[in-house]
Amino acid sequence: MAVSENKMGVMPVKKLVVNMSLPMMISMLVQALYNIVDSIFVSRVSEGALTAVTLAFPMQNLMIAIASGTGVGINALLSRSLGEQKFERADKAANTGIFLIFLSYVAFALIGFFFSKPFIAMQTQVEEIRQYGETYLGIVTVLSIGIFFQMTFERLLQSTGRTIYSMASQMSGAIINIIFDPILIFGKFGFPKLGVAGAAYATVLGQVIAACVGLICNIKKNEEIHLSVRSILHPDKWIVRRIYEVAIPSILMMSIGSLMTFFMNLILKPFEATAQAVFGAYFKLQSFFFMPVFGLNSGLIPILAYNYGARKKQRINETLSFSVKLALGIMLVGTFIFEFFPNWVLSFFDASDELLRIGIPALRIIGLTFPIAAVCIVLGSVFQAFSRSVNSLVVSIGRQLVVLVPAAWLLSRTGRVEYVWWAFPIAEIVSLIISVFLFRRLYKELIAPM
Repeated sequence: MAVSENKMGVMPVKKLVVNMSLPMMISMLVQALYNIVDSIFVSRVSEGALTAVTLAFPMQNLMIAIASGTGVGINALLSRSLGEQKFERADKAANTGIFLIFLSYVAFALIGFFFSKPFIAMQTQVEEIRQYGETYLGIVTVLSIGIFFQMTFERLLQSTGRTIYSMASQMSGAIINIIFDPILIFGKFGFPKLGVAGAAYATVLGQVIAACVGLICNIKKNEEIHLSVRSILHPDKWIVRRIYEVAIPSILMMSIGSLMTFFMNLILKPFEATAQAVFGAYFKLQSFFFMPVFGLNSGLIPILAYNYGARKKQRINETLSFSVKLALGIMLVGTFIFEFFPNWVLSFFDASDELLRIGIPALRIIGLTFPIAAVCIVLGSVFQAFSRSVNSLVVSIGRQLVVLVPAAWLLSRTGRVEYVWWAFPIAEIVSLIISVFLFRRLYKELIAPM
């Protein structure tokens, strides 16, 4: 009876959205903060070091895509199973998901060991940047077990509404990273001065600590699922298929972001290396506004999935209306800062005059797209919660590969790097049009008939 009265089905909607999403939004803010701090410290090594971390980002983002996308599949199946009171299936989803995520780690450890050098070499010919990039990427891939298990354990906590513990896991990793970044980069308190390698080791250490905290919270506090080594080692084939039905489109959707950043690095390569550094700085800064909205997205998915399983149409409608307004508010703050204070935020990266010259117009142009992105992210949570992740895939492909990359390449042919940034507003407008069209079709098919 206690499980059938899960708060996702009975708590007032606005309170529920805040209750489910606020811990994730706070933890995502901390995550964004440590991403920015990480780059701030790296930029103190040299601008080349900042560029190197930017070149490693597509591979890092691909790891996050695999871990997060698999987590979306686990989360959607587990939350729906709980809503339908199929508790044994919920347990199988959790344990099988852990098995799948371990296989993902093994694959990336091998990729990092054998392909880090050629991957970085494709994006730059500057020797200093190449060496920094190879070192950083090799460490964060071969030792990536923490990020895979951290994200999986956090998704299990989110799927049962225990977002406060998910926040504790993520914040613990972020805090460890922030503390050890300057210690390992600059050699404080008796530790060796490791430079860019220190930033990579601090990142890995934070991920492992977060994974351990997430595991403990699931074992001690997550009463609605039961983890066991035996179940993990004997995955259910039907569950694997159901997880990947949702996960593969989500993985592909997020992986497209890796392709986009990789292609953007190649497009910016003919310009001076500072242009790539600006692109990296932008990605770190925008995360401070995007990550809280993604935290909102993480809170929405189990709410929508649960109430879809419970056939509660009014709660779905209220959740969507409130969430769009909340996301817009967050993103408008980002637009304001990018438009009026771009030199201030870029100064965090020890910006040279050249980085400011290229970066200020870049932030002002791209910042215009934030409110549009807010709506698209919330609509994307609907697609994921209703097992229509292929819709999110269509939106992402349309935005990043069909529009953004080709537009950026065409604009780069002018020889003016400032024109390249206009590809972002063009792509977001297309993304909004596609998202609204697909949402209206989904609503008519699945929500309206309830």
